[in-house]
Amino acid sequence: MTHAISRSTPASRIAAVIAVILLVALIAAPWWGSSSTLRLMGEFCIYLALASLWNLLAGYTGLVSVGQQAYVGFGGYILVSATLFLGINPLYGIPIAGIAAAALAVPVAALVFRLQGAYFAIGTWVVAEVFRLTASQITVMGGGSGISLPAPALAALGGKAAREALIYWAALGLGVGCLALVYILLRSRVGLALTAIRDSEVASASLGVRIQRIKYAVYIAVAAATAMIGALIALQKLRVSPDAAFSVNDWTAFVIFIVVIGGIGTIEGPIIGTIVYFLLREFLADYGTIYLLFLGALAIVVMLAAPKGLWGYAAERWGLSLFPTGYRVTWKD
Repeated sequence: MTHAISRSTPASRIAAVIAVILLVALIAAPWWGSSSTLRLMGEFCIYLALASLWNLLAGYTGLVSVGQQAYVGFGGYILVSATLFLGINPLYGIPIAGIAAAALAVPVAALVFRLQGAYFAIGTWVVAEVFRLTASQITVMGGGSGISLPAPALAALGGKAAREALIYWAALGLGVGCLALVYILLRSRVGLALTAIRDSEVASASLGVRIQRIKYAVYIAVAAATAMIGALIALQKLRVSPDAAFSVNDWTAFVIFIVVIGGIGTIEGPIIGTIVYFLLREFLADYGTIYLLFLGALAIVVMLAAPKGLWGYAAERWGLSLFPTGYRVTWKD
């Protein structure tokens, strides 16, 4: 009897083919989609990226942050500031926002990592509120009312059609890039440590996993990527303001809903959750508060019936895995 070691599964191979075809179609979207379609798909990519990053942070390291809007808003303000005062192309402000956020996350992590559990969650929210209040006091950036990107800066992106295509491609790149980053990371040695931390911190520590160092690195990396997404959001909206940029509802509450519904601690969960969220939003948004009540009721039902989320339930029931990260041993006669 012989054995073979592999990571892929029949489902993952089929999913890979479908993903390539879908990616080609999405890249070509500016040639077949309308402006509203591009905006909707760009927003989908943004929420997919935010959900994937929050899932990496909370689902694998146990850092349940409710203050990720701090880095979304920070990234937006960095992009607008760099465009206004440095005169750079707005697209270049996206990586600049990521670098600046990584530098800022180092002292912030040193502060909030002193807290544990629910205190950590509250601490991250307090930090986000400090960011929002600070931004509202910066008069050169419009104070509480915010500020818009000037027309000359947008001219660097070309005409309206070219600008919409560039912004959409940037959103698609960040969405796919964050998903790929999480997948590649989880297939590495760091990913093995993250999986061990997710399953049991005590057991992983006894095996020599440097839990605190890994958590620091993941927090800083997630902060940088989140700020890049925030910069892109500011570019999409062509303006930035404290209440919108640091909105806990838009950039954290809905993201947590997506991850919980889809399945926390899985790569596929944020994808499923984002699809469900956008379907519900598009069909129920006209009903106002009923839409929000339905989202809350759905989250409660899923948490009671399927604590591991929709994908977690499907994976347990049918053994599905579209993004396998571990090794599989198959025996042959």
